[in-house]
Amino acid sequence: MTLRPPAGLELHDLEVPDPGLLPFAAGSFDSIGPLSRADFPHRHSFYELVYVTKGSGTHVVDLAEYRIEPPVLYVVLPGQVHHWKRARHLDGWVLLFNEDFLHRHPEDLTLLRTLAGATASRPSHHGHGELLRLLRELTAEYRAGLDGGLGVLQALLHVLLVRALRVARERGPADGTAAPRAPVHPLADRFTRLIAEPDRTDRSVLALARELGVSAGYLHEVVKEATGRTPARLIREQQTLEAKRLLATTDMTVRQVALAAGFSDPAYFCRFFRREVGRTPGEFRERAG
Repeated sequence: MTLRPPAGLELHDLEVPDPGLLPFAAGSFDSIGPLSRADFPHRHSFYELVYVTKGSGTHVVDLAEYRIEPPVLYVVLPGQVHHWKRARHLDGWVLLFNEDFLHRHPEDLTLLRTLAGATASRPSHHGHGELLRLLRELTAEYRAGLDGGLGVLQALLHVLLVRALRVARERGPADGTAAPRAPVHPLADRFTRLIAEPDRTDRSVLALARELGVSAGYLHEVVKEATGRTPARLIREQQTLEAKRLLATTDMTVRQVALAAGFSDPAYFCRFFRREVGRTPGEFRERAG
């Protein structure tokens, strides 16, 4: 895993020595390396699935803090900002992979977003044993590096995600929020993934509909039916979240934050932010930091 600094936030990239291999890594916190326990805000260009079996402290995801109470499962999506706060003796399993790795099971993208929506999932005794068995098998297959291993890893990851979602629905999320919802319409899921890309500045409904190959009216209809919110509302929420991330975790100026969130006019951005959050960008930064 290497680091390359984008504007304001460190971005962790997943790299492998052989360019012919799809980026994927599996192992313990120790075998993955010190960045798996990073205590500074950062984000990934890849997906991270973490199953914590021991340890204490806090997991911070997009400014929200969640106490670590093992065993607990976390899914961190590309673009989300997270870090471990005052974490001690963390142990468990870490899986890292990019979107290309999921090409045989594209439905796994929706499963991952659904699991991430629960923030944290704590399994029952039976569910814990089931997840451990799958993680051990998956890690052993990854380390073996045998012929045909790629297909086996993709299949095992798919099974793991399906079982993990069952666990999350059975027990409910560990943070007490609503249980994860069923996967949404594929078009709505693609839309939410696009607006979450941190380097995307044009988040207009028309531009996104054009990129998705549908009309703005059809996109509105599908997204509203699948999520209960309009595309414009979801875009505003994503812009607000991105602005909060950057104000709270970087030294970027308000003008830079405005541009990164998709606003060419800093004054309009300040009015927008105050309307959505109830504070000016400066007031929010002072309170967050």
